[in-house]
Amino acid sequence: MSERIDEIESRLRELRRPEQSEEEDGQAPALRPPEPEGEEAQAEVEAAPPKQHAEGELRIPEGYSVLSGGVDGRRAVAVVVSRFNGEITNRLLERALSELEEVGVPREAVMVMPVPGAFELPLAAMALAKTRRYACIVALGCVIRGETPHFDFVASEAASGLQLAAIETGVPVSFGVLTVDTREQAEERIDRAGDAVRTALEMADVFSQLRAQAAGPLT
Repeated sequence: MSERIDEIESRLRELRRPEQSEEEDGQAPALRPPEPEGEEAQAEVEAAPPKQHAEGELRIPEGYSVLSGGVDGRRAVAVVVSRFNGEITNRLLERALSELEEVGVPREAVMVMPVPGAFELPLAAMALAKTRRYACIVALGCVIRGETPHFDFVASEAASGLQLAAIETGVPVSFGVLTVDTREQAEERIDRAGDAVRTALEMADVFSQLRAQAAGPLT
């Protein structure tokens, strides 16, 4: 019986030897940090920095003719704005009107046209552009992602419809519609309304220059 016990103990020592070989050689086994799990792993993902835009100014080589627009306040501007998500669109409108005043567009030269939601923005922009009374159109709205595909349809149709209004009429229509996942993201992007104003005015100015050049002799 004792011989059987000795045999079992001997075999157990042999099985443990590979795990202890590094310690026997005087080398501690390599330690690997544990992989994050659960909430810790999710926190690391959320802490990752968001992707940024590629900053920098466009540089055009010397020797080429350049046609570029500026922010000219001597133009009539229409602002079409969605009433849906009014807490956000109110602030977008305030920011856009403030920017128009800052660049010198008088209040009497600005038409504000409210519409029910972002889906109605393209039709309103098209109607305003076809009057030919406005040098450019600024479209403002906010679409926040929900639990249904509604967000994708509205955001896509608003973007393509506003582009179509500009293409068909030749009147610049700037995209000041926020398409975000949360209300907090929308609140962080209110300044986009000011960017939309400057974009619209710049395009209106460059189109005006282009028409003036086309009416004159080529040099």
